[in-house]
Amino acid sequence: MPVSPVNPLFPDMPDWQRKATDNLWPPYTQMRTTPIGLPVSEAEGVRIKLADGRTLIDGVSSWWSVCHGYRHPHIEQAVVNQLQKLPHIMLGGYQHEPAALLARRLADICPGELNHVFFTDSGSVAIEVAMKMAIQFWLNNGIKGRHKFMHFRGGYHGDTFATMAVCDPEEGMHSHFSGVLTPQILAELPINDELYERLDNQMATHADALAGLLIEPLVQGAGGMIFHSEDVLKKVADLCQKHDILLIADEIMTGLGRLGEMVACQRADVTPDIITFSKTLTGGTVPLAATIASRRIFEAFLDDDPAKALMHGPTFMGNPIGCAAALASLDLFEQEPRLDQVKAIETQLIKELESARELPAVKDVRVCGSIGVIETTGLGDVNLLKKRFVEEGVWIRPFGNIIYTIPPYIIGQKDLTQITSAMVKLSKEL
Repeated sequence: MPVSPVNPLFPDMPDWQRKATDNLWPPYTQMRTTPIGLPVSEAEGVRIKLADGRTLIDGVSSWWSVCHGYRHPHIEQAVVNQLQKLPHIMLGGYQHEPAALLARRLADICPGELNHVFFTDSGSVAIEVAMKMAIQFWLNNGIKGRHKFMHFRGGYHGDTFATMAVCDPEEGMHSHFSGVLTPQILAELPINDELYERLDNQMATHADALAGLLIEPLVQGAGGMIFHSEDVLKKVADLCQKHDILLIADEIMTGLGRLGEMVACQRADVTPDIITFSKTLTGGTVPLAATIASRRIFEAFLDDDPAKALMHGPTFMGNPIGCAAALASLDLFEQEPRLDQVKAIETQLIKELESARELPAVKDVRVCGSIGVIETTGLGDVNLLKKRFVEEGVWIRPFGNIIYTIPPYIIGQKDLTQITSAMVKLSKEL
C-alpha cells in the first residue's frame, strides 16, 4: 500500500517530494503514522530554509554533526579545492596528503599514545573496527577466548549488528533482533559505591572473556542524554586497568568540542586504549569516521605473519574530500573560539532552562557542554510536539521522554534563547 502523500507540517509539498513519497525510505520512521519529512531547500549558518521560504533555527545540528554551522566558507572551499584535485583514491596501495595530515592532527589532539588512525565512513563502522581491533589484539598476543564486550545500560553505539549488541537491550530500538545478536555483558555505570563494587566483581568474573569495555564518556546520547560524572568515568577506566580490559571510548557524539574539550575523556584525565570520532569530524559536511588506537594496540598487529594484519578496508576509507573537510574543521577550532563558544552555550543553557525544573511534567533539567536536556514524565503525541516546535521557528526532535538541544557551536545568544524559550514553553503544554 503506497504511503499517503500528506504532511500536516507542510500541506503544500513541492512536486519533487510528492512524486517520491512512495520511494524514499527515511530513518527511524513508521511511515504509516509519522508525517513526511519537511522539504528543505538550503541551509546556512544555524538556519534551515524550507521549500516555502520559512526558516528554522537548527537546535540539533543535523544529528549532532554540524558544529560550525552549515556552509562554513572555510570548509566549503576546502571541499571544492579537493574535489577539483583528487575526489577519491583507494587507501589500499596508495596514500594521499589529506589522510596523512589528518591522521597526524588527530593524533596530536588525542591524549597519551593514541596515535594510530584507521579511517572509516560512519560511526557504527568505527565502533565495529574498534571491537575488531580489540578482539584481534588478544589473538595476536596468543590469548584466545577474549571476544566479549562489556557495555552499559543506557548506552548506544550504532545500528549495525555488532554495535546493536552493545547497545542497551531494553532501549527498544533493536529489540526485534535480540535473538540473533551476539550476547554481550551488560553492566551498570558505577554511580555509587554499591554499583562500583558490583562492576569490580563483574569485571573480575568475566575478565578472561572480555576483549574490551565500551563507554560514551560523560554523556550517553541516543540512550536518553544520560549524564555521568568525571569521577564515574575515571572509576571505570581504573577498573579496566586493574582487570586488564581494553577501554574503548565512543566519542562520536561527545568528542571534538561537544562538552567543552576536544576529547571528552580529558575532562576526567582518562586515556582510553581506543577512541572513535565521527559526526563533527568533518563539521557535518561529508561522511567520515576514525578509530584511533594506542601504540600498545597497534604494535600487536606488527608481525611477519600476514594473518596478524587488521583485515578491514571500507572502499571510501580516508576519502580525500572527507579528509580535506575534516582538516578544515580542525582549522576552525584553532582559528575561531569554538571551545569558548561551547562554554558560553553551556552557561546560557543552564540559566535559561532552569525555569522548566518546577513544571509539573518535568522530572529533571540538565546541561553538559553544548547539550541541554529537559527530561519529562512523558511527551505525549511526539508528532504534534514536533509540529509545535516548527511553529515556534526551531528544529527540535524530542524522543523517549526528553526534549533536548545540541545547537551548532556558532549559535548566537538570541537564536539560542529562541530555542530554550520554545523548549520551556512546550514543556508547560505537556
